[in-house]
Amino acid sequence: MTRKVLRTALISLGITVFVPFGLIASQSPQGVLATGKTLDFKQILARNPAEAPASTPAAHSVLMRDGYGLQVRNFDTGPGPLIILLHGSGWNGLQFMELAPRLAGNVVVPDLRGHGALPGRRGDVNYIGQLEDDLADLITAKAKPGQQVVLLGHSSGGGLAVRFAGGEHGNLVDKAVLLAPFIKYDAATVRPNSGGWARPLTRRLIGLTMLNGVGISALNHLTAIEFNMPQAVLEGPLGDLATTSYSYRMNRSFSPRADYGRDVAALPEFLLVVGSEDEAFVAEAFEPVMQALTDKGSYKTIAGVGHLDLVDNAATLKAIKGFLDDL
Repeated sequence: MTRKVLRTALISLGITVFVPFGLIASQSPQGVLATGKTLDFKQILARNPAEAPASTPAAHSVLMRDGYGLQVRNFDTGPGPLIILLHGSGWNGLQFMELAPRLAGNVVVPDLRGHGALPGRRGDVNYIGQLEDDLADLITAKAKPGQQVVLLGHSSGGGLAVRFAGGEHGNLVDKAVLLAPFIKYDAATVRPNSGGWARPLTRRLIGLTMLNGVGISALNHLTAIEFNMPQAVLEGPLGDLATTSYSYRMNRSFSPRADYGRDVAALPEFLLVVGSEDEAFVAEAFEPVMQALTDKGSYKTIAGVGHLDLVDNAATLKAIKGFLDDL
């Protein structure tokens, strides 16, 4: 009987530890992809984000609890809420240089940790959940007494806003604006590999998730997903700011939890805007998916607009302003 128990225990140990290590070792990053189908960057490339208006504020550092200097731009556009704009995967706060000055309030645009000109470790964080802690520190540093707080996120930034709402700091936010948010890789809202933008290292992700399930996090720095950033972007004036891959812990930190329904249900009143021609997500799926989990949302689909172009679209701005009018 003792031998049988020992054999069962050894088999269980092998499944728990050796199988995940095998899965992780069986898949390696490819490096920069820059090939095949991906998101439509034409409008962004035509605008040339390097030619920012002279009025664009310089970035400054806001110290986080671990001493990291989060790079932030402030647009003080008059009375109103504190509005924090969360960029999508692979990019940085410059994504919002047209939208930010058109919003009313204290508009704060960070380069999230792991991104932008001073990323710390590009594409990485120190632990799962650190982006949420950073946002809590940023809100504490920037919010005035009694000021309402709005999180506005695009794509993975929208997913981060959802995750934040369901986490320990969710009570710091009064409203949310979700621009084509990433919910989960297998949600009905997501096209395969986000329309060619993402290459998840699936076997690695499974192996690392198994290890984390038994409390082993020593390999969470390993690359778990790569992004298909077009060569024209990488060779452009801001190509050095691109982030083309994420560690496991960054990937986990930048999206809702596995049980995303709990995070969605925890959202405050929110507006969700998506373009009808979104290449990464299924526009018509958002409302039924979200409404099944919460009744706090309102929804707007912008006709003829793709995933990246949604941010600067005039109809998007109008919808956001209407939603935030009472603040």
